[in-house]
Amino acid sequence: MKLFTRDPNTEKPYIDYSLIFIVLFLLGFGLIMVYSTSSYEASMSSIVNNDAAYYLKKQAVATAVGIFMMIIISFIPYKIWSRFGVIAYATSVVLVMLVLTPLGYEANGARRWLRVGISIQPAEIAKLAMIIFLAALVYKMGNKINTPKGFGIVLASPLLICILVWRITENMSSAIIIFGICLVMLFIATPGYKRFAIILVAGVALGALMLFAITKMADSSTFGFRGQRVLAWIDPEAYASGKGFQTLQALYAIGSGGIFGKGLGQSIQKQGFLPEAQNDMIFSIICEELGLFGGICIILLFVLLLWRMMIIANNAKDLFGAMIVVGVMGHIAIQVVLNVAVVTNTIPNTGISLPFISYGGSSIVFLLIEIGLVLNVAKSIRF
Repeated sequence: MKLFTRDPNTEKPYIDYSLIFIVLFLLGFGLIMVYSTSSYEASMSSIVNNDAAYYLKKQAVATAVGIFMMIIISFIPYKIWSRFGVIAYATSVVLVMLVLTPLGYEANGARRWLRVGISIQPAEIAKLAMIIFLAALVYKMGNKINTPKGFGIVLASPLLICILVWRITENMSSAIIIFGICLVMLFIATPGYKRFAIILVAGVALGALMLFAITKMADSSTFGFRGQRVLAWIDPEAYASGKGFQTLQALYAIGSGGIFGKGLGQSIQKQGFLPEAQNDMIFSIICEELGLFGGICIILLFVLLLWRMMIIANNAKDLFGAMIVVGVMGHIAIQVVLNVAVVTNTIPNTGISLPFISYGGSSIVFLLIEIGLVLNVAKSIRF
């Protein structure tokens, strides 16, 4: 005799409240840190009418838009997006190329944005588009992805976007992230480690070769500003008045924060010493004001966020949903690791923001859209 029977009508969708809480906490914390980090600079700048809350207001609007989009996307069945993989890819290509037209504009010395009623960064759209495209491609290819041809097709698919983002917008960091997302999704979708070991060895060898070439041509302009960044990474003190200035100030901020920090709002480095601290270097101000303890807590929150996504991916209803979640995981993980590595001078400065915390409207909106996709995949899980 069966003691328990399963009634399909009583099955409930899975809602990951832990993931939602972590995301909302990071957003709230990000707004606090954006204000704490930018208020002094904004109050002294006539460009923003000496408004100390200028950056906070813009970030709050972007956050509200992002949360609204996240909620909307979380109610749209994720399987619909499998039909739009190629369209998403083509759209991202067109948007990146539009940067070369009068719609594109320059800010902080880089031409990476489009003004189409609102300001958007095509590279952020490209990251989301690549996740949807690759998830649909892996889903449709099935077991063919394990063949050399299938593996090669998936591995080569993001190259066009990566090259366009790198050359047109001069945003190598976003190009690296897009290709990294592809590698993460491929790694999860295919068995075995041999191919990835070869890719890793080739990547390390290429990096070492470029590092050797740059150091041997220290007085040459062959490698442009990126070569100067590498030299500043190797010896930041030698470039203290140039490319090494921001890195040194970030390290001073981290070192002066100690274990528990100087206190929220008490940073010295944000007072004109660390340029654009609310952007890529916000983690150094977190460490200065909240100490090593605060910095580790934020990293642990990101680890918990990735863990919740891993659970959703493991229990996803189908491969397409799992791949979407894996793509979002890869995006956030790569960006967090690279941002912290840059701030601590573990790798050369590449201009990568800290997800959900750094100032940047396009980044916040599209990250929250990705979270909306993850929540919709989670809702397909029944228990």
